[in-house]
Amino acid sequence: MTNKIKMITFDLDDTLWDNKPTITNAEIKTREWIEDRVGTIEWGDLNDFLQLRETLIKKDRSITWDISKLRIEIFKEKIKGLASADDITKLAEDAFDYFLKKRHEIKLFPGVESALKTLSENYMLGVLTNGNADIYKLSIGKYFEFSISSLEAQNSKPNKSHFELAKSHLPNLKYSEMLHVGDHQINDILGAHALGIEVLWFNNTRAIWKQDFENPDQFYDWQNLAKIIEEKYESR
Repeated sequence: MTNKIKMITFDLDDTLWDNKPTITNAEIKTREWIEDRVGTIEWGDLNDFLQLRETLIKKDRSITWDISKLRIEIFKEKIKGLASADDITKLAEDAFDYFLKKRHEIKLFPGVESALKTLSENYMLGVLTNGNADIYKLSIGKYFEFSISSLEAQNSKPNKSHFELAKSHLPNLKYSEMLHVGDHQINDILGAHALGIEVLWFNNTRAIWKQDFENPDQFYDWQNLAKIIEEKYESR
């Protein structure tokens, strides 16, 4: 048996699990944790968050891709005036540690673990994420040989840094021998496609393809993924 591809990389949030309930719970619990220590905080809405984010980025460009630092700095801003200057940093960092713990309380989509186990027997598997979830804190971490976040890449998908770093994990690997699996039309599919990487779009929401290049192969159910890859990329 020969394989057309040698490496498969995966996005995490909304590809291996539904991220919205995970992040929503982490946000709510962390805000409660902070308010238990400093009192009621006016958190604002999404527009307030985006405006604060832009203000912080102007002060520190690394926040563009270091979302952990971004969250800590936001906590600092919200705690100001409610704690002493000496306590603000430690409170913000402790709040982030609590958030990160909650952020890893995920529920895998059905079929994810069995698919990864099967695929890891024939391919090098890696993680490419713009988020700060650590795959090695989860039971499925054992199936992955590397994980690259925006912190390591010092950039975010769809830019090429993640994919370049992934490629470096196998000597002489060609982009055409890589397959990237993800849910995001721009960050995952466009980013990989632009480099000549094979793509599979995880489209469990049955979204409409909105990009100006050919609709990629897609799948809706993780329980079918290993079979799809076998039929498309393996020859006997």
